[in-house]
Amino acid sequence: MSALLLLFTCLLLGVLVARFAKPPAGIVHGVNWWVINVALPALVLALVPKVKVDAQLWFPVAAMWVTFFGAWLLFAVLGKMLNWSRERIGALTLVCGLGNTAFMGYPMMEALHGKQGLALAVVADQLGCFPLLSSAGVAVASIYAGRSPQAGVIARRILTFPSFLALLLAVIVGALGGWPPLLDDVFTPIGATLTPLALFSVGLQFKFHLGERQLPAVLLGLGWKLLLAPLVAVLLGVAAGVGGLTLTVGVLQAGMAPMISAAILADEYKLEPSLANTLLGAGIVLSLITIPLGNLLLGG
Repeated sequence: MSALLLLFTCLLLGVLVARFAKPPAGIVHGVNWWVINVALPALVLALVPKVKVDAQLWFPVAAMWVTFFGAWLLFAVLGKMLNWSRERIGALTLVCGLGNTAFMGYPMMEALHGKQGLALAVVADQLGCFPLLSSAGVAVASIYAGRSPQAGVIARRILTFPSFLALLLAVIVGALGGWPPLLDDVFTPIGATLTPLALFSVGLQFKFHLGERQLPAVLLGLGWKLLLAPLVAVLLGVAAGVGGLTLTVGVLQAGMAPMISAAILADEYKLEPSLANTLLGAGIVLSLITIPLGNLLLGG
């Protein structure tokens, strides 16, 4: 309960500061820079060498890919049936296909399942959502915005991302037996700053403005992201014989709130930004209910 209270407190602080405190311009960029370029790589370096590799570790990663490509298929079909614009289909695919598996997923999995759950959340994010955002996400944004995806740009995004480089190093270190205690004691507290700052940043950026004729798209989008996607992940995991904490974390990450970076990407490519931000804000609020509830239903 104390971990969940920390999560809610940091999120609420961000909302209140943005609303009443008049924070300095650029504060969101500064906080996000630290989280992405310092805290996240440190957390990866601290946790990944301790992850026990087993035959079920593919599942949290596969659940992220199923969620994204399931969203693309679903909204492409619905888009034709409901006569949606290409921009709307692209926005729904991005925002409801990619989950907030780092900024919200890490704190929530740590609150619900401790360091073991956090380590599995890192695997799902770094091998699932991050490569998807940088590759298929950019491709979808380009296609629905009428542009041509550039393979070189996509490859550069992945290969130069700090936490991806940290992941490669952490895998090597894990294979060699892990870090010396001295280094481990450095990475762990730096990585611990991710939870409060990430949720504070989410609160600073929280918006909810329901535009005209957006309600059906919002309901269908969040219906997939928060309900159907985790249900599909459960069915996949059970059919494949996956169980325990690996199943639980994979399913919960599949049902995590929409990704902030996906909404930013939709805005950058002019894919109905108002809808993307509405999905983001509503998804964050609802996931604070659906994730703990889903955890209970999974026996967490």
